Amino acid sequence: MRRGERCVDSHIEHIQDQEKALEAIRHKLALLPDLPGCYLMKNREGTIIYVGKAKVLKNRVRSYFTGSHNGKTQRLVSEIRDFEYIVTGSNMEALILECNLIKTHMPRYNVLLKDDKTFPYIKITNEQHPRLEVTRRVVKDKAKYFGPYPNAYAAQQTKKLLDRMYPLRKCNVMPKEVCLYYHMGQCLAPCVQEVGKGTYEDITQEITRFLSGGHEEIKKELQRKMEEAAEELNFERAKELRDQIINIDALMEKQKITMADARDRDVFGFSVDKGWMCVQILYMRQGKMIERHASIFPFYGDAYGDFLSYVTQYYSDNPALPQEILLPEPHREAAAEPGPSGEEEADKPPVESEAGSLVAENAAVYSTSAANLEAETEADTVLEGGVEASGGAASLQEWLGVKVLLPQRGLKKQMVKMATDNARVALDEKFRLIARDEERTSKAADNLGQYIGLDSVHRIEAFDNSNIQGANPVSAMVVFTDGKPDRKEYRKYKVKTVQGPDDYETMREVIRRRYERVLKENLQQPDLIVVDGGKGQISAAVDVLENELGLFIPVCGLVKDAKHKTAQLMVGDPPEPVRLPRDSQEFYLLQRIQDEVHRFAISFHREQRGKSMVTSKLDSIPGIGEKRRKLLLKHFGSIKKIKEASVEDFRPLSIGDKLAARIIEALNEEEPS
Repeated sequence: MRRGERCVDSHIEHIQDQEKALEAIRHKLALLPDLPGCYLMKNREGTIIYVGKAKVLKNRVRSYFTGSHNGKTQRLVSEIRDFEYIVTGSNMEALILECNLIKTHMPRYNVLLKDDKTFPYIKITNEQHPRLEVTRRVVKDKAKYFGPYPNAYAAQQTKKLLDRMYPLRKCNVMPKEVCLYYHMGQCLAPCVQEVGKGTYEDITQEITRFLSGGHEEIKKELQRKMEEAAEELNFERAKELRDQIINIDALMEKQKITMADARDRDVFGFSVDKGWMCVQILYMRQGKMIERHASIFPFYGDAYGDFLSYVTQYYSDNPALPQEILLPEPHREAAAEPGPSGEEEADKPPVESEAGSLVAENAAVYSTSAANLEAETEADTVLEGGVEASGGAASLQEWLGVKVLLPQRGLKKQMVKMATDNARVALDEKFRLIARDEERTSKAADNLGQYIGLDSVHRIEAFDNSNIQGANPVSAMVVFTDGKPDRKEYRKYKVKTVQGPDDYETMREVIRRRYERVLKENLQQPDLIVVDGGKGQISAAVDVLENELGLFIPVCGLVKDAKHKTAQLMVGDPPEPVRLPRDSQEFYLLQRIQDEVHRFAISFHREQRGKSMVTSKLDSIPGIGEKRRKLLLKHFGSIKKIKEASVEDFRPLSIGDKLAARIIEALNEEEPS
């Protein structure tokens, strides 16, 4: 049966399988209850591929199998072969259950926090002699956690300042004598002297006050102490205190946007475009905006529902909750899509600006009096019917025990809009960068063709050989289409006919095998073949192509310098160097091709070399044939574990004690250097 016929049969089988599954799903849809809960979508293997929550299961689950969907949702629906559902007592229970199910099953079509969840925190450990540390792992150990910090640098810089100011112990294991930190005044030396519990409590309270936004009061206290030290002519101590004040100012200088009520808030905004979502979080601490964080990821379900899923996961293990959480209203995600023709230009975000600059440009707008803020808070509280109407936001408020507001007017609404605008700009920048990269790589491929006399270079196939003194010779081929790697087309070759380190004959064999198959199976031919090497490798490839196979495909070679870097391009008959600017996109494309094919060949060679080493070690032992070798490796898992085994461990394999001892002795013999 031909390859094309197999593909058609497979497609027909797939359609029949889908129709059969949809018939069963229709019967289950009729039984869905009018209750809140979670639903779990499964593929043909029974793997959970999507988890969602719903106020009314009947309506939400049915919506997947009726009406039209966008491309990403359609792809999800096309893989669904079955579903399950779990009824909950309330929307809040559904929210928590959804979060737990996502963390347990990690469905491929759900929004997954992944690395975003491992934000750094500053921790005061719960020990007899507490320490300060930066951690990404939050556990219930009665320690105090402060954060999250948007990046490790911000957390480390803050800890560095606190280490200078407060003399908590710095060592993980208590030494037997005092260290340098004690002499610098940065440790109380509990290793050699008693430190009272009250002392630690005072220091902990000071650090807590500082990290909770009370740095201005601490600055005033340091200023007073510095002046006292100067009056007492203790200039060295005065300089230390002055440096601490400077460090506090340096750390806090980015806090430009302020609110008069000094509350801790997390402000969320999000934007969607082309099946991707960007979520921006603005961190307000003690009324000051200290940092922001952006996450960009694909989404497949309802935009606002997936946004709330992200927020839920974010807070599921977060021990440092703010006093308020500000979320956009459900209709806000529509702002990311193209508006109607009558949309005013003034309402559009300045997408030409960098996302970060929006914060700086609009900083002056976000300051107000405490009275105005109080009025806005009351308005948002009055309008908490909107929170109830959105379901998920109200459930989030009930679960976390902090205010979750959907601001209706004033400064808070402007803050949410700023977060949303930043999300939109970040998403727009992502697509513009992708488009620019694609344009540059595609243009580089076209220009490369012009350098070597070709109209276009749509498909490039590149080859590289790898061996060590002729042992385990292999070759590899990579494919670049329009300047981008096409990994599904990569191929590996074990060299069969060449003995010893003969690079030219290896190139002949691999070119012959590749393009005999291209002709036999009528595969797509490349516009250009790239070989790793100079005149000899080019001539070997051209000889096989033209004289044996009757193919006239252009061949070029990439020559490396003494540092094993791409040095020049050679092409023609006889091959001559092409004058290609070293700083051009075309030269950069050739470097990428050569590095990629070399990486692919080396990794395959290591794999083969590792297998041959295993084979030779066991096969060289008298009494071990192929059958016993496979049995040993299957039972123990690796040579290392066989080495570490005892004679008794071999008995289940029907290997006698004498042979077992011989195997262990042979494998543990020290190899000659």
